[in-house]
Amino acid sequence: MSSPQRATSSQQQTRISASSATRELDELMASLSDFKFMAQGKTGSSSPPGGPPKPGSQLDSMLGSLQSDLNKLGVATVAKGVCGACKKPIAGQVVTAMGKTWHPEHFVCTHCQEEIGSRNFFERDGQPYCEKDYHSLFSPRCYYCNGPILDKVVTALDRTWHPEHFFCAQCGAFFGPEGFHEKDGKAYCRKDYFDMFAPKCGGCARAILENYISALNTLWHPECFVCRECFTPFINGSFFEHDGQPYCEVHYHERRGSLCSGCQKPITGRCITAMAKKFHPEHFVCAFCLKQLNKGTFKEQNDKPYCQNCFLKLFC
Repeated sequence: MSSPQRATSSQQQTRISASSATRELDELMASLSDFKFMAQGKTGSSSPPGGPPKPGSQLDSMLGSLQSDLNKLGVATVAKGVCGACKKPIAGQVVTAMGKTWHPEHFVCTHCQEEIGSRNFFERDGQPYCEKDYHSLFSPRCYYCNGPILDKVVTALDRTWHPEHFFCAQCGAFFGPEGFHEKDGKAYCRKDYFDMFAPKCGGCARAILENYISALNTLWHPECFVCRECFTPFINGSFFEHDGQPYCEVHYHERRGSLCSGCQKPITGRCITAMAKKFHPEHFVCAFCLKQLNKGTFKEQNDKPYCQNCFLKLFC
């Protein structure tokens, strides 16, 4: 970005106050110079000796008298340069800027045409601009507020931002040393990005940031992929699925009602169902003598099975 410049005024250098007289003098000298040029450029016969003086001589005499009178009044009449705008001589107050001299009223902003005077200005392509118009026309724009960026700038997501306008799109916090994450053209802090867009663990429902296990069409933190009943990790990764959740073998069969009521171990083969319970055949025995029972030849008492003989001895 260009640095502002400041015009140098002869008023500041010599500390002579500007007056309407010097401005009128500029205009008068410019007009007289034009008239002098026109007079010298005309062709015709030269005046005979003793004839009326040439127009150019009259002009020189008038200028000499005017300069003499003004000098007596303390007004300098020596041209200080040619104005970079109107190309006419400068006799009064002068502005020096961009390697040229200017009438103060002609050193104006290229865009708004307001007189720059002693204010800061910027130069672009050889033209002066006031600070306001230069920033409005040429400074980068903040993507958040669309205002011109006058000082520090943040460049991110192929856009420019005021530093105070580049923050998390979710929580509004400024980004720390860890930087930011981008999604759909927006910037997010690390926490909000993972909370909103990272895959969620099937066990704890929190974001998965690093290692994970893929099972049951879901992702899991390794520490969260355990039996949903006893929270025991699975040996060698083997597990049983029930209603979309992982279980160890015991609690899988418990959920399915396939644990032996006698040994509390899973039933994987033949099964006897009695008293609304299930048993391994070898574990369906008389509660007193422990002889193996058949499904149709037992008696029930206090939710326990008995053989015919033990039942008669104990309860009859």
